[in-house]
Amino acid sequence: MIDSGEDKKRGGGNPTPVRPERLRGPVEFVGRAAELAQLRRRVATPPCLILLEGEPGIGKSRLVAELLADLPGRHLVGECDDVPEPFPLGVLLDAIRGCADRLGPLNPVAGALAPLLPELADVLPDAPPPLTDPAAERHRLLRAVAAVLAALSPATLLLEDLHWADPATCELLAYLSTHPVEGLAVVLTARTATPGSSTPIHDALARTPPWSVTRVALGPLDAADVRRLAARTLRLDDPPQQLTATLLDRTAGIPFVVEEVLRTLAERGGDPLADDSVPFVLRDVLLWRLRPLDEATREVLGAVAVLGMTPDQRILASVLSLDRVAIGAALTAAHRAGLLHDAGDGLRFRHDLARQVVYDLVPRESREWLHLRVARVLEQELPRPVAQLAHHYRRAGSGADFVRNAEAAADLATERGDDATAASFLLQTMDIAELPRPVRVRLAAKLGRSAIDGLSQAEAIPVLERLLADRRLPPGARGELGLVLGRMLRQQGEALRGYTEIERAVPYLRAPRRKAPALAVLAAPDTVVGRHVDDHLARCAEAETAAAASGDPAAHLAARIARASLLLELGEPAAWTIISELRASADLADRPREHARACLNWAQGALHAGHPEQAEALLAAGRALVDETGYERLASLVQATELSLDRAAGRLDGLAERLGRLVANAERMPVTLLDARAELATVLALIAGTGQGGTAEGRNDLRSTAGRRDDVEAAERALRDVVADARRVGAIWPLVQALSALARLLLVDRPDEAVRHAAEALSLVRGKGVLAWAAEAVLVLAEAAAATGEPARAASAVAELEAGIAGREAPLALAALRRCREFVPA
Repeated sequence: MIDSGEDKKRGGGNPTPVRPERLRGPVEFVGRAAELAQLRRRVATPPCLILLEGEPGIGKSRLVAELLADLPGRHLVGECDDVPEPFPLGVLLDAIRGCADRLGPLNPVAGALAPLLPELADVLPDAPPPLTDPAAERHRLLRAVAAVLAALSPATLLLEDLHWADPATCELLAYLSTHPVEGLAVVLTARTATPGSSTPIHDALARTPPWSVTRVALGPLDAADVRRLAARTLRLDDPPQQLTATLLDRTAGIPFVVEEVLRTLAERGGDPLADDSVPFVLRDVLLWRLRPLDEATREVLGAVAVLGMTPDQRILASVLSLDRVAIGAALTAAHRAGLLHDAGDGLRFRHDLARQVVYDLVPRESREWLHLRVARVLEQELPRPVAQLAHHYRRAGSGADFVRNAEAAADLATERGDDATAASFLLQTMDIAELPRPVRVRLAAKLGRSAIDGLSQAEAIPVLERLLADRRLPPGARGELGLVLGRMLRQQGEALRGYTEIERAVPYLRAPRRKAPALAVLAAPDTVVGRHVDDHLARCAEAETAAAASGDPAAHLAARIARASLLLELGEPAAWTIISELRASADLADRPREHARACLNWAQGALHAGHPEQAEALLAAGRALVDETGYERLASLVQATELSLDRAAGRLDGLAERLGRLVANAERMPVTLLDARAELATVLALIAGTGQGGTAEGRNDLRSTAGRRDDVEAAERALRDVVADARRVGAIWPLVQALSALARLLLVDRPDEAVRHAAEALSLVRGKGVLAWAAEAVLVLAEAAAATGEPARAASAVAELEAGIAGREAPLALAALRRCREFVPA
């Protein structure tokens, strides 16, 4: 079954006999002294979370084994599978599953794990009633795992191969990084993310504060370490430098490959410096070990490589139509040849690199046949292992069977609240060229719903764009997919593109319950350029009409929230009445995630208008709801709103640093990130203008403090960057804010340029129709005109501002108008 060219390469003849007496057992631990010392220091002072990274074969597992060997206390160990079933938190549950006898009194929230850990049912609290909000349910599950880990601590939790982890596990680990369990040291191993790609664990930890995760990167062994390995394995007192150089060249210093090459040299005997003696790559090593095996054993080993790292003898027997005795004999022969090793729970490949080499040696036709046979055998299992079935059918080239099982796996993941895993399965189905259009549309709709709040948006967006470009797409599908695409684009920061896609989708949305939320999105005025407030008001009215027709409480709630947000930006007193009614309603109380989002959006709107006290109260409510539900997507919005309040109150000490940390860790919410960057650039401009950011009176005295020029230049660069990005994505609020701050910053040194920026900000606001937003820009125009002795030049702008805010509740704009009248009398 395995295509070995070794005999032809060596010219035939009898294979070189294996010389096990030359081996010294497992290769000794060499090098990594600094990394091991660092790990020992960190785990000695829990709580901590450590991510050990490196390429395949670099020695991550060997290093943590050395760490645990002399580490006192309880060890909880889990290992991720390369083809896991869609079961959230699986690796963590495996790590704690055998600890029932060690659990003491538990927090009642731990009962949320009872359905997932039936073997611990007698020690876990009763399962609480289910929650209606999936995000709140997921957060409660995270808290439950944390509660069990707390009961098992002090302990060391080791989770291996996290590059294969499910998104729920990654979310929990990110949670533990910022909500550490007292006495728990968490050690993770993962392959280094390759350029241009990432994994859920890297994405999750990238969103955590830098201080919350200790990252340890493993590189190749150096010449000294390779030389020590050679000395111990080959029993050479002084290995020649030429041997070390050859080993480094042919193994790239990857420890697993170095060990396998050295083992092979020890087995072969002869001159280790002979050019044909040192295997060139791992493939040569394994080919040499395959040579003594008969065809039947090679066939079994090839099936093992197709099946996975750890063979199931029962499945192997069914796949190959052999009895268990023959399978056992073949596995034993492969073990004796050094191709498999005893892991304590059965024979398995020593490393995935070795499995991959053996897999690649199986001819393609044979591999496809084996994958198909494995899938047919697994079809008989109950419950059906749909993720494994999808994997094997795809490798077998059976597209229809793959899609059937990938969709089932996605549905199962969705049912368990794991949208990110569902999206990953559905994304794979989009690559099947022969997929019928109706099936592709159905799967794409599921993909959109799964990816909208997950980590797969960047991959899903081009898939949806390609589908929407098909003129034969049914109208209903066009509406649903367009709505999902628009929402994704907006969440990725593409404000205008997202808004436009939703506009295009609305006419194709037939169900009022779907149309109302889409129209509610279009009612928001503060995220998109080129739409007048009259358009937003019309969309809001349409949303309310559609919600009434739908009879759906969720659609009605979306329309009412949109109405309150729009009126708040317009300075209409009726906004506060609607907000009070909504916050007192059961509809909003029963949806804590929507309640939190609404409170935070209203807090931002209150700040835009100049109502800091109301903004503070709304922020407090939103923050409490986010803490309660664990809806991490809103954490950045909470922080951004807090910092905006501090800026509005003039509390600038340390504000730039706090904003900078938010910007550095807000990748998951690009719109919030752009707003936060605008806030940061504005604060830098304020500090540059005052020397310390303390008083408005000093903000034009740009040269009064040494080093002020550097501050001004840094603030200008930051503001120009925000302006460029906001223009690109069409986000009006950060664009107007940054242009106005830039105009203020440049007013003394470059008044003409300041006037241009202020005039652009005013023009943008004029196109929107919310004149209160232009208050700072108009004030700059008034000051610039007065400075030239021609206050009349700004008279029309000031009059326009005055007319635009007449009868409105806009304290900030009214204050700016009073200042304008000091420079430009009526």
